[in-house]
Amino acid sequence: MRSGPTVYPITHRRGGQGEGIILSTGTFTSEARKEAVREGVPTIALIDRESLVSLLERLQIGGRPRTVFDVDFELFERFHLPN
Repeated sequence: MRSGPTVYPITHRRGGQGEGIILSTGTFTSEARKEAVREGVPTIALIDRESLVSLLERLQIGGRPRTVFDVDFELFERFHLPN
């Protein structure tokens, strides 16, 4: 989990120049989210694990779509098949 203290140094190092992005395979605290959009500092886009996965899925990067079926074991039990 990334917290405000992680985001704070980045918003201040930017020195008011442009915007930034922090990518994490974890999550961000509410404190970090507030710091990233605080008035008076450059906006920092926070991309957490869920957002990253959604982005990769949408862009079809790093994976392929597939269909998965769950086996209905109750259906097969009716046939009394040997193990």
